[in-house]
Amino acid sequence: MRETDFIVVGLGPAGESVGAQLAKGGKRVIGIEASLVGGECPYWGCVPSKMAIRAANSLMESQRVNELAGSATATPDWAPVAKRIREQATDNWNDQVAVDRFTDAGGEFIRGRATIVGPGKVEVNGEEITASEGIILSTGTMAAVPPIEGLADTPYWTNHHIIETEVVPESLIVLGGGPIGLEMAQVMNRFGADVKVVEGTDRLLPRNEPEASAVVKQAFEAEGIAVHLGQFASSVTYDDDSFTVTLADGTKVTGEKLLVATGRDRLLKQLGVDALGIDSSTTRALTVRPDQKVQDGLWAVGDVTDTGLFTHIAVRQANIAAAAILGNDFEPINTEAISAVTFTDPEVGSVGLTEAEAKEKSLNVSTAVKEVGHTARGWLHSAGNEGVIKLVVDNDSNTLVGATSAGPHGGEVLGLLSLAVHAKTPISQLKSMIYAYPTFHRGIEDTLGDL
Repeated sequence: MRETDFIVVGLGPAGESVGAQLAKGGKRVIGIEASLVGGECPYWGCVPSKMAIRAANSLMESQRVNELAGSATATPDWAPVAKRIREQATDNWNDQVAVDRFTDAGGEFIRGRATIVGPGKVEVNGEEITASEGIILSTGTMAAVPPIEGLADTPYWTNHHIIETEVVPESLIVLGGGPIGLEMAQVMNRFGADVKVVEGTDRLLPRNEPEASAVVKQAFEAEGIAVHLGQFASSVTYDDDSFTVTLADGTKVTGEKLLVATGRDRLLKQLGVDALGIDSSTTRALTVRPDQKVQDGLWAVGDVTDTGLFTHIAVRQANIAAAAILGNDFEPINTEAISAVTFTDPEVGSVGLTEAEAKEKSLNVSTAVKEVGHTARGWLHSAGNEGVIKLVVDNDSNTLVGATSAGPHGGEVLGLLSLAVHAKTPISQLKSMIYAYPTFHRGIEDTLGDL
């Protein structure tokens, strides 16, 4: 049995970061990873998907030339995208560079699946390891597979398969209208696949503002993507190299490939948290204190926590945990100002509360919505200018508590709105600002004028 100061279980962006910081701070650290060091983001998530999105968006821009600047044609070819993902993003799904980065920082690396067997104790590859100071969980998430009749017996895709594919299918069914499903649905459609999206709720991006959902749906349908809303899949069959998804109302949706993008699973039971008194049958995510501690001797960072499934949150949590453990000052996460972007075209950026969430908290709110196409830059932009800016204002404090920026460069426009929500900037101060003309972010001023 080996002993160390800290065991870091899971070396995604957060685990690798916190482990390296503790090792550099003089702690003995053993990092354990069952898959690839670096986690989902660089190999199957943020990085390769945005490479694919960049390529797909360039194809769409070539089509917009016909409306704006004459004529142009472009022939989609997935091969250079797949090559770039393999060679530039993932090293062909080899994590040696990341492993070396961790060990060079002073951490000890073990590849294997760790199971917690008691306070400060894990088992990996048949060996028990004890941590004198504690365990840090950073195991992230995996694609959740819903219990749909027949699905488990089919060769369905997850985000791993669609990122790794070297061939665009002729047709694709996407189960799930959230960020992962929609981003890859649009990519595959722009590279020539016939795409159908199935979302069980009544709108796409159900966690975003309904105005943003409507913009994305309209854009998808304009591109020829079929959208099925308000019907969950009741069964899935696979025969003759084709999937058939039967919806609750009997509608049948067929396609060569099926991407399951219905959420993420933290796999707490497999992790063994029950050995620490945490009931994995009722706990969906780990609740953390401001210093990222779950309980004495146990910290958690990243997607395994209930703060949000975003790399930017995970890395911030890692910095907080490392600082707290090493006795340094830190600022807790402002959970009232968390921002996120869905990289569809149009992009959907959001921060803070939606109107519905604010009302659920009994806040006295007012809202304003402005179509991007009705702003100066949106009008000038013309083709591809679909979008909205929505502001949610707490009338009692006269500050923004939430905002959405959907449209061209929506994620970049979000920056100013994120700062306003985080800093609780008075609406009067936002109105008194001078917004450069003609920019997309000047649409915020237009929206403020409609409050």
